[in-house]
Amino acid sequence: MTNEEILAQFGPREAMEYDVVVVGGGPGGLSTAIRLKQLAAEKGQDVSVVVLEKGGEPGAHILSGAVMDPIALTELFPKWKDMDAPLHQPVTGDDVLFLSKTGVKRTPNFLVPDNFHNEGCYVISLGVLTKWLGEQAEALGVEIFPGFTAAEVLYNEDGSVKGVATGNLGIGKDSQPHGGFQLGMELHAKYTVFAEGARGHLGKQIIAKYKLDEGRDPQSYALGIKELWEVPAAQAQPGRVVHTAGWPMDNSTYGGGFLYHLEGNKVTLGFVTGLDYQNPYLSPFEEMQRWKTHPAIRKHIEGGKRIGYGARAITAGGLLSLPKLVFPGGALVGCEAGTLNASRIKGSHAAIKSGMLAAEALYGALASGRAHDEVNAYPVNFAQSWLYDELHKSRNFKQWFKKGNLVGAIMTGIENWFLPKIGIKTPPWTIHRKEADHTRLKPAAECAPITYPKPDGKLTFDRLSSVFISNTNHAEDQPAHLTLKDASVPVSINLAKYAGPESRYCPAGVYEFVQNEDKSERLQINAQNCVHCKTCDIKDPLQNIVWVTPEGGGGPNYTNM
Repeated sequence: MTNEEILAQFGPREAMEYDVVVVGGGPGGLSTAIRLKQLAAEKGQDVSVVVLEKGGEPGAHILSGAVMDPIALTELFPKWKDMDAPLHQPVTGDDVLFLSKTGVKRTPNFLVPDNFHNEGCYVISLGVLTKWLGEQAEALGVEIFPGFTAAEVLYNEDGSVKGVATGNLGIGKDSQPHGGFQLGMELHAKYTVFAEGARGHLGKQIIAKYKLDEGRDPQSYALGIKELWEVPAAQAQPGRVVHTAGWPMDNSTYGGGFLYHLEGNKVTLGFVTGLDYQNPYLSPFEEMQRWKTHPAIRKHIEGGKRIGYGARAITAGGLLSLPKLVFPGGALVGCEAGTLNASRIKGSHAAIKSGMLAAEALYGALASGRAHDEVNAYPVNFAQSWLYDELHKSRNFKQWFKKGNLVGAIMTGIENWFLPKIGIKTPPWTIHRKEADHTRLKPAAECAPITYPKPDGKLTFDRLSSVFISNTNHAEDQPAHLTLKDASVPVSINLAKYAGPESRYCPAGVYEFVQNEDKSERLQINAQNCVHCKTCDIKDPLQNIVWVTPEGGGGPNYTNM
């Protein structure tokens, strides 16, 4: 049954009214909700705010490196140190390494560009911080609905956003309601904030409907694959931050590694691969595994135990790809919009600040009795903020790397080391690009296959054992949330022309080409493995794969990630 048929038979849906509905319980969404409540409390008023979070609790689906700049958190909670905020490990040192296959060159401290300096920052678990933010939000009176997916945007007759509807529960693989069926509910708001993270399911629709990206550079993405390790105490270096460039990437492929020492003998490490890569035989997961075998990385974790795994797409286009932030009835915040600063490898401070800026504008609109219009004070405030200045300074970062890693490294040094040395705070030039990531794949016939070593089960691993420790789970009897516009495309085009790249770019083994009895090929979708990284929605060359929301509470359940 279609959603329209379900509504005709079981509707109407129950509706709840709020001043503001926030879709997504990450740092950006929660900071929006918190700031709204803070402003209302300062005026002795009340603003009704609800946050929808598709994970089982705030933080369950959150994945990041992460080294955090506390600048925005300090603005949100000036006394966060007295509030037991989970920022316990200050950065104690930075290593910026250039790797060859077996060699390593460390950049001298005096030559490290400003964007790689982390003095005053903290090595954290962003998932743990997000859970803490959820607690602060609830203490202020924010309603949080964990395990509820926002599955549909609702519109008023004038075309403005009215709110969202949550997904129906108890729909079987045959698309028919079964014994556990429960109709979704509608949440109506004067304003709706979309904070779903990179490549948000509903945010993507909003951007297209209102043409918010018109006149902007195409958005650029990367895939971050992360592991959490527990290491022997003798190897622990609490606060040590390591970033790498070079091997295993070739000069034309953007990518780099990170390795951060947390407190408690924990090490978080991972590899980021730009999703504009061209060779369809490349596997970001396998690149991450072989990166760990480099002596400069191996020494940090060998003898330890891997205790966590996850993957997430990163919105990395920066200021030049930032869509218009408002539309009739709402706003975009955080990685939904693309406020991450790729040059600093940081996004949580930007998400928090964008949420605060949105909240301050929305509160002003609500106090004036407005609803469902464009709150243009938000982009105006953004343009006057330190966040804009930071993103403006780094606006060319990904564009330079599109021209090759050598050019990218040289120009990053010029823009973030040389120019500041001579008193120029921001580059006097702007570099644009025109190609979307999914258009970059070359036909397999033009590329060399890549042979990856087999995992040893100690330092390197396979996908399925990795997904297992991500605690990923989906209800078996539900429609696949990984949908195809045309079921013939994976075999007739993707396999025939590009050697089936979806079987390699997915870090969770969701896509698998198998033989039928007649020896023909078909694409098997193992949707239960999905860690919600959104890579398939981004990288599929014909944009034939569309990620939609599964039942609430499904997906990964990250612990301390």
